[in-house]
Amino acid sequence: MRAVRLTVYAATAAAALTAVTGCTEKSKAEGDDAIRVTAADSTCETSTKSVPAGQVTLRIQNKGSKATEVEILFPDDRIVSEKENIGPGTSYTLTAEVKAGSYEIACRPGMKGHGVRQKLTVTGGGAAARRDPRLDEAVAAYRTYVQDQADETLPKAEAFAKAVQAGDVAAAKKAYAPSRLGWERTEPVAESFGDIDPKVDVREDGLEPGQKWTGWHRLEKALWKDGKVGAEEKALAGRLITDLKDWQRRVGKAEITPTSMANGAKELLDEVATGKVTGEEERYSHTDLVDFKGNVEGAQKAYELLKPVARKNDPALTKELDRQFAALDALLDKYRAGKNSYDFVSYDKVGDSDRKHLSDAVNALAEPLSKLAAAVVK
Repeated sequence: MRAVRLTVYAATAAAALTAVTGCTEKSKAEGDDAIRVTAADSTCETSTKSVPAGQVTLRIQNKGSKATEVEILFPDDRIVSEKENIGPGTSYTLTAEVKAGSYEIACRPGMKGHGVRQKLTVTGGGAAARRDPRLDEAVAAYRTYVQDQADETLPKAEAFAKAVQAGDVAAAKKAYAPSRLGWERTEPVAESFGDIDPKVDVREDGLEPGQKWTGWHRLEKALWKDGKVGAEEKALAGRLITDLKDWQRRVGKAEITPTSMANGAKELLDEVATGKVTGEEERYSHTDLVDFKGNVEGAQKAYELLKPVARKNDPALTKELDRQFAALDALLDKYRAGKNSYDFVSYDKVGDSDRKHLSDAVNALAEPLSKLAAAVVK
């Protein structure tokens, strides 16, 4: 869910999906030659306008007074890679992979609007280095995984929509959380398209000026706060299915790389830190722990697929990640209310102390997970 995010317990960070495939060579923008991005409230400055294709590093510094988001964009505004919630006075390093072509680097103060942009040309000179074939296997397996999640989501979402359209509030509430699991597991892939997430998963406070509120959270509010559905909500349930079918059709065409998988795993943990742990994501239904578990499962899937190469390059990192994933999984299991993957206690029943423990566990995992992208391209 892409929206303005507030931090209660966890330090925020989010690195999103890269969207290119193929063999890569390390860009001269690596290390001391990284692209330096200086963001402010009304400016976005970059240290270079051209880099060679391959691995590229952005060293981002926010000198403005608002949290900002920095994105690498294709000409059609699809996201190649992004970092959200860069707070005032803070810095972040983002590793991505880019192929030859024309791009833009955008800074979005307040994480709103079109943003301030700079052109970036990626040249295709040099021979691409062959990468470990296990990384290609990981990408192929992850592509299958995200398609399977989309395919499995549709019938669950249709059950939810049918309950809404029938005016059956109780049945719709029961179907709501299961309908979201596949989306939550693979959300960075959907966000890479740019236009799907705002239709299906935006919260009211994340709307752009003039944007009509549609999707799951609009219906969540009707079901839990209003306790009823009318003609508008029934129409929105149908639109949700239309938009999710669009996601299902397009997800198989997403361009995925090993670094995008690693960055996406980190982004899923940041989704937990900025929305689920705080209780903001499911503020009416309080089904946050279902989303929480989905995000963790999606991150762990990407990690497990990349693990053979990461373990070879950085065994200490994978040992720590194994430990922290196990600890977070064990902690989440304490809040189960049944044996199904969506049976968790209502999050409004989870006290501040327990939320702090959850936040600490997320942060303990997020720190080593932020190093995964670098480990797989060593």
